[in-house]
Order: sequence, then structure tokens, then C-alpha cells
Amino acid sequence: MPEPVVRTSAFTERHLKSALHLVDTEEVNRHPFFMEITGLLMCDIDFDSNAHQVARDIVGGIDHMATLPEVTLRIIDIIEDPSSSARDLHRVVSSDPALSSRILKVVNSSFYGMPRQIGSINRSISLLGLNAVKNLAIAASLGRIFRFDRSLSHFRVRDLWDHSMSTAAASCLVARCNGSKSTDEAFLAGLLHDIGFFVELQHDSASFTSMMESVVVDRNGTPDVDLLELELETFKTDHQAIGAVLCEQWKFPRSLVSATAHHHDPSVLTGDESLVPWFVHVGDHLVAHRPGGFRLDLIENSIHEHALEALGIIDADFQGILDQIDGVCGDMGFSIAA
Repeated sequence: MPEPVVRTSAFTERHLKSALHLVDTEEVNRHPFFMEITGLLMCDIDFDSNAHQVARDIVGGIDHMATLPEVTLRIIDIIEDPSSSARDLHRVVSSDPALSSRILKVVNSSFYGMPRQIGSINRSISLLGLNAVKNLAIAASLGRIFRFDRSLSHFRVRDLWDHSMSTAAASCLVARCNGSKSTDEAFLAGLLHDIGFFVELQHDSASFTSMMESVVVDRNGTPDVDLLELELETFKTDHQAIGAVLCEQWKFPRSLVSATAHHHDPSVLTGDESLVPWFVHVGDHLVAHRPGGFRLDLIENSIHEHALEALGIIDADFQGILDQIDGVCGDMGFSIAA
């Protein structure tokens, strides 16, 4: 009988090496403990219970993240209630002037390409659809929850926010290219994929700042170290785990939790659960290729070798997506964050 092999995700490998002082994947595979549990080890963010618990403690320790703003929760409830109507949504959105303003700015941004100026919330809801309005409300809520005024030598929090908005747009476009009906879900998943970084900053700004300042980048913005490794050293967890816990706490769908937890390597997932994470993975990397794109957590900015097969798209599709992204993302991000 051939010797069993434990296949680990990159996230799991880092924790195994840290716990057992191992050097490479082969050492992990040969370790007696893991040989015994072959077939039981699942490449899931929850496998390392300590890292998951640390993430839960970090999220739980920030009171203002316990829940989304009341108006956003009401909007989500309306969308999920089959007996609700566009009129119900209009009533709630209109009760929040700041949110109404942001939605109007976005619907009139180049991302949606409306032929004429839209001046009413009712018309915006009709044109965008209920789920799109919900996503914009969540995006606006994030702009309120997280501050964007921190700036380091090669990192500005605002750049990370712009990257999140760009990835949201790119993930949506990848979903369209795939022919998926989950474009709204892909947008929200892209928006949330790096939210763990924002949580780390609010949890311990000094440690976060020190960690980011220790990353050296070349002229192309390529980091010299694996930021996920630095996160483990600094926080004993990483932004994927923290983001997944926050999505769970906010009661978002499982697909969003999975996309947040596994956007660096969706290949550890199977079936329908992997689709939205693949949208985000590709969107994240495409956006990072753009001039000034955030890529401190991408030491190798190459799309996973299984992405094309998983999504049923070809290399040529990427350029088309990039062409659509250019010129719309910054406009949209400013509209929501302003």
C-alpha cells in the first residue's frame, strides 16, 4: 500500500510548520501525527482551532463591529423577506440621507454607465435591483465603520479601501464573464475579501503599523516577504481568518465566508462553494496588476493554475475585464467612501 500523503493548503501549512518547527511541505507530510489522521484533515480555515479562536477574540474585542448599522440591517431584512417590496426598501433608504446620497453617487458613476443622470432613490432601486442596493448599503456601512486616514511610507489605508472596491467590481465582471447569476454576491465578496486587514488595524494599530512598515517592496510594488506569514507572527492569525469570522458574525451567506477565508487559494474548496471564492481570487489578482494596485499580500501575483478551468474562461477574457475595470473603480470607490 502506498504511503499516505496529507495535502495541505498554504494556510494550513504555515500553521503546521509553526506548531511543529517544520521546514517544508514534505516534512509535514512525513510527520507521524499527520500520517495517522490522513483522510480526516480538511483544508479549511477552521482546522487550526487556535488561529480561529484568536480571530474570534480579535473581532469580539471591537465593540463597534459587533453588528452592522441599524439601517443596513433593516435593508438586509427587507431583501431577505419575500413579502417585501421595492417600496419598503425605498422607505428605509430614504430615511438615511447620507446613504441615499452615496447610492445616487454610485448609480451615476461610470461603473454603471447610465445614459442620463439619475436623481431619485426610487429610480436607482428600479435600475440597480434590490441586491445591488443592499451591497451598496453594506459598502457605505464599511466606510462608516472603518477609518481611512492612516498612511505609511508605502501603504495608505485608503489604498486598501480602493483596492477592495476595485476587487468588488472585478469579481463582479469575472462572474459575468463566467455566465454566473451570482454577480451581486461576487461584488460583495470582493468588497469584503480583505476586511480582516481593517480589523487588525483597529485591534492593534501599533502592531499593524509595525508589520506593514517591515514589508519592503520593489519598484513594481512586489513585497519581499509573505505578508500572511508576518500576520501569523504578529497576530497569531491572518486577515482571511479574521474576515471570515466577521462575516459569520454579521450572518452573511456561507459563500461570502468562504470567499473571505480562501481567496488566496480557492482550490482547497470543492463544488459550488468554490465558485465565488474563485471570482474573488481572479478579481484580486487582476486588480493588483493595475498601476498602483495594492498587492502587499501577493508575494507572487500569479493567478492560480486551476482558475481558468474552474471558471471556464480563457486568458483573453482577462484583458477584457481589465479594460472594463480601468476608469470606473476609483470613481465608484470615492462615491461610496466620501
